[in-house]
Amino acid sequence: MAPLKVEQYVVGAVQTNCYFAVNEDTKETLIIDPGASAAKLEEILRDEKLNPVAILLTHGHFDHAGGAAELAESFGIPVYAHEKEQETLENPALNLSGWDGKQVQYHADVFVRDEQEIDLAGFHIRVFFTPGHTVGGCCYYFSYQNAVFSGDTLFAQSVGRTDFPKGSASTLISGIKEKLMTLPDDVTVYPGHNEVTTVGTERMYNPFL
Repeated sequence: MAPLKVEQYVVGAVQTNCYFAVNEDTKETLIIDPGASAAKLEEILRDEKLNPVAILLTHGHFDHAGGAAELAESFGIPVYAHEKEQETLENPALNLSGWDGKQVQYHADVFVRDEQEIDLAGFHIRVFFTPGHTVGGCCYYFSYQNAVFSGDTLFAQSVGRTDFPKGSASTLISGIKEKLMTLPDDVTVYPGHNEVTTVGTERMYNPFL
Protein backbone atom coordinates (compact mmCIF):
# COMPACT_ATOMS: atom_id res chain seq x y z
CA MET A 1 0.00 0.00 0.00
CA ALA A 2 1.14 3.53 -0.68
CA PRO A 3 2.67 5.35 2.27
CA LEU A 4 0.56 8.37 3.25
CA LYS A 5 2.03 11.59 4.57
CA VAL A 6 -0.51 14.19 5.68
CA GLU A 7 0.46 17.86 5.69
CA GLN A 8 -1.94 20.24 7.43
CA TYR A 9 -2.24 23.95 6.66
CA VAL A 10 -4.66 26.29 8.42
CA VAL A 11 -6.09 28.75 5.90
CA GLY A 12 -8.53 31.65 5.78
CA ALA A 13 -10.41 33.72 8.29
CA VAL A 14 -12.32 30.73 9.67
CA GLN A 15 -9.10 28.78 10.34
CA THR A 16 -9.91 25.87 8.05
CA ASN A 17 -7.69 22.81 7.85
CA CYS A 18 -6.46 22.22 4.32
CA TYR A 19 -4.64 18.91 3.92
CA PHE A 20 -2.15 17.54 1.43
CA ALA A 21 -2.44 13.75 1.25
CA VAL A 22 0.96 12.86 -0.16
CA ASN A 23 2.04 9.51 -1.60
CA GLU A 24 5.56 9.44 -0.24
CA ASP A 25 6.74 7.05 -2.95
CA THR A 26 5.60 9.08 -5.95
CA LYS A 27 4.97 12.57 -4.50
CA GLU A 28 1.51 12.45 -6.05
CA THR A 29 -0.71 14.61 -3.87
CA LEU A 30 -4.39 15.13 -3.19
CA ILE A 31 -5.39 18.60 -1.99
CA ILE A 32 -8.29 18.37 0.45
CA ASP A 33 -10.44 21.44 1.16
CA PRO A 34 -8.27 24.34 -0.07
CA GLY A 35 -10.56 27.01 1.32
CA ALA A 36 -8.23 30.00 0.90
CA SER A 37 -4.59 31.03 0.40
CA ALA A 38 -4.35 29.31 -2.99
CA ALA A 39 -1.16 31.17 -3.93
CA LYS A 40 0.56 30.14 -0.70
CA LEU A 41 -0.55 26.53 -1.07
CA GLU A 42 0.72 26.49 -4.65
CA GLU A 43 4.07 27.84 -3.47
CA ILE A 44 4.37 25.06 -0.90
CA LEU A 45 3.48 22.39 -3.43
CA ARG A 46 6.07 23.63 -5.89
CA ASP A 47 8.76 24.14 -3.23
CA GLU A 48 8.28 20.58 -2.00
CA LYS A 49 8.19 19.28 -5.58
CA LEU A 50 4.84 17.62 -4.98
CA ASN A 51 2.66 16.49 -7.87
CA PRO A 52 -1.02 17.38 -7.30
CA VAL A 53 -3.43 15.10 -9.13
CA ALA A 54 -6.83 16.18 -7.75
CA ILE A 55 -8.69 18.36 -5.28
CA LEU A 56 -11.18 16.71 -2.94
CA LEU A 57 -13.91 18.85 -1.40
CA THR A 58 -15.74 17.54 1.65
CA HIS A 59 -18.42 20.19 1.08
CA GLY A 60 -19.09 23.44 -0.72
CA HIS A 61 -18.81 26.17 1.91
CA PHE A 62 -16.49 29.04 1.00
CA ASP A 63 -13.96 28.24 3.69
CA HIS A 64 -13.39 24.79 2.17
CA ALA A 65 -13.86 25.45 -1.55
CA GLY A 66 -12.62 29.03 -1.92
CA GLY A 67 -9.15 28.24 -3.29
CA ALA A 68 -10.08 25.21 -5.36
CA ALA A 69 -10.60 26.86 -8.74
CA GLU A 70 -7.29 28.71 -8.66
CA LEU A 71 -5.32 25.61 -7.70
CA ALA A 72 -7.19 23.47 -10.22
CA GLU A 73 -6.28 25.90 -12.97
CA SER A 74 -2.67 26.25 -11.86
CA PHE A 75 -2.03 22.50 -11.92
CA GLY A 76 -4.60 21.40 -14.51
CA ILE A 77 -6.32 19.02 -12.10
CA PRO A 78 -9.97 18.10 -11.44
CA VAL A 79 -12.09 19.03 -8.43
CA TYR A 80 -14.12 16.26 -6.77
CA ALA A 81 -17.27 16.68 -4.64
CA HIS A 82 -20.34 14.66 -3.75
CA GLU A 83 -23.09 14.66 -6.36
CA LYS A 84 -25.62 16.17 -3.94
CA GLU A 85 -23.37 19.13 -3.20
CA GLN A 86 -23.60 20.79 -6.61
CA GLU A 87 -26.31 23.23 -5.54
CA THR A 88 -24.34 24.27 -2.45
CA LEU A 89 -21.24 24.91 -4.54
CA GLU A 90 -23.07 26.98 -7.15
CA ASN A 91 -25.46 28.95 -4.92
CA PRO A 92 -23.82 31.80 -2.93
CA ALA A 93 -26.70 31.74 -0.43
CA LEU A 94 -25.77 28.14 0.41
CA ASN A 95 -21.98 28.26 0.07
CA LEU A 96 -21.88 31.29 2.42
CA SER A 97 -19.33 33.09 0.27
CA GLY A 98 -20.89 36.42 1.20
CA TRP A 99 -19.30 36.01 4.63
CA ASP A 100 -15.95 36.48 2.94
CA GLY A 101 -16.95 39.74 1.30
CA LYS A 102 -18.35 38.76 -2.10
CA GLN A 103 -20.73 36.18 -3.45
CA VAL A 104 -19.01 33.48 -5.51
CA GLN A 105 -20.03 30.34 -7.37
CA TYR A 106 -17.82 27.27 -7.03
CA HIS A 107 -17.74 24.14 -9.15
CA ALA A 108 -16.60 20.55 -9.27
CA ASP A 109 -15.49 18.55 -12.29
CA VAL A 110 -16.23 15.10 -10.91
CA PHE A 111 -19.23 14.25 -8.73
CA VAL A 112 -18.96 11.13 -6.60
CA ARG A 113 -21.61 8.94 -4.96
CA ASP A 114 -22.06 7.44 -1.53
CA GLU A 115 -19.86 4.36 -1.03
CA GLN A 116 -18.12 4.97 -4.35
CA GLU A 117 -14.53 3.75 -4.37
CA ILE A 118 -11.96 5.79 -6.27
CA ASP A 119 -8.25 5.38 -6.89
CA LEU A 120 -6.21 8.58 -6.90
CA ALA A 121 -2.51 9.27 -6.28
CA GLY A 122 -1.96 5.60 -5.49
CA PHE A 123 -4.60 5.63 -2.74
CA HIS A 124 -7.82 3.61 -2.62
CA ILE A 125 -10.50 5.94 -1.27
CA ARG A 126 -14.04 5.22 -0.15
CA VAL A 127 -16.59 8.04 -0.21
CA PHE A 128 -18.97 8.37 2.73
CA PHE A 129 -22.06 10.54 2.19
CA THR A 130 -22.54 12.39 5.50
CA PRO A 131 -25.09 15.19 5.02
CA GLY A 132 -26.35 17.44 7.77
CA HIS A 133 -23.79 20.24 7.82
CA THR A 134 -24.64 20.66 4.14
CA VAL A 135 -26.93 18.59 1.92
CA GLY A 136 -24.02 16.97 0.09
CA GLY A 137 -21.28 16.77 2.67
CA CYS A 138 -19.00 13.76 2.50
CA CYS A 139 -15.90 12.18 4.03
CA TYR A 140 -12.99 10.47 2.30
CA TYR A 141 -11.77 7.23 3.87
CA PHE A 142 -8.27 6.01 3.01
CA SER A 143 -8.84 2.46 4.18
CA TYR A 144 -5.32 1.11 3.69
CA GLN A 145 -3.80 4.10 5.49
CA ASN A 146 -6.27 4.17 8.42
CA ALA A 147 -7.25 7.78 7.76
CA VAL A 148 -10.50 9.62 7.16
CA PHE A 149 -10.87 13.26 6.15
CA SER A 150 -14.11 14.33 7.79
CA GLY A 151 -14.54 17.95 6.75
CA ASP A 152 -17.12 19.64 8.96
CA THR A 153 -18.94 16.41 9.73
CA LEU A 154 -16.94 15.23 12.75
CA PHE A 155 -14.56 17.21 14.96
CA ALA A 156 -12.53 16.36 18.03
CA GLN A 157 -15.24 15.96 20.69
CA SER A 158 -17.71 17.90 18.57
CA VAL A 159 -19.65 17.80 15.30
CA GLY A 160 -20.35 20.21 12.49
CA ARG A 161 -22.79 23.09 12.80
CA THR A 162 -26.28 22.45 11.50
CA ASP A 163 -27.77 25.94 11.75
CA PHE A 164 -26.78 26.91 8.21
CA PRO A 165 -29.28 26.72 5.31
CA LYS A 166 -30.51 23.14 4.76
CA GLY A 167 -28.62 21.83 7.81
CA SER A 168 -29.99 18.96 9.88
CA ALA A 169 -28.63 17.86 13.24
CA SER A 170 -30.43 14.50 13.23
CA THR A 171 -29.19 13.71 9.73
CA LEU A 172 -25.62 14.66 10.64
CA ILE A 173 -25.54 12.51 13.78
CA SER A 174 -27.07 9.56 11.94
CA GLY A 175 -24.44 9.77 9.23
CA ILE A 176 -21.60 9.91 11.73
CA LYS A 177 -22.91 6.89 13.61
CA GLU A 178 -23.68 4.86 10.49
CA LYS A 179 -20.54 5.68 8.53
CA LEU A 180 -17.68 6.92 10.71
CA MET A 181 -18.37 5.11 13.97
CA THR A 182 -18.27 1.77 12.17
CA LEU A 183 -14.57 2.31 11.39
CA PRO A 184 -11.77 0.83 13.54
CA ASP A 185 -10.78 2.73 16.68
CA ASP A 186 -7.29 3.47 15.37
CA VAL A 187 -8.44 5.34 12.25
CA THR A 188 -7.08 8.88 12.35
CA VAL A 189 -9.72 11.58 11.80
CA TYR A 190 -8.54 14.71 9.98
CA PRO A 191 -11.32 17.28 10.55
CA GLY A 192 -12.05 20.54 8.79
CA HIS A 193 -11.22 22.62 11.86
CA ASN A 194 -9.26 22.24 15.07
CA GLU A 195 -7.15 19.26 16.08
CA VAL A 196 -6.76 15.77 14.68
CA THR A 197 -8.41 12.90 16.58
CA THR A 198 -9.24 9.19 16.20
CA VAL A 199 -12.44 7.24 15.74
CA GLY A 200 -11.88 5.48 19.06
CA THR A 201 -11.44 8.75 20.92
CA GLU A 202 -14.65 10.14 19.47
CA ARG A 203 -16.54 6.94 20.14
CA MET A 204 -15.59 7.23 23.80
CA TYR A 205 -15.60 10.96 24.49
CA ASN A 206 -17.71 12.81 21.90
CA PRO A 207 -20.77 14.14 23.82
CA PHE A 208 -22.83 14.39 20.62
CA LEU A 209 -22.56 10.67 19.93
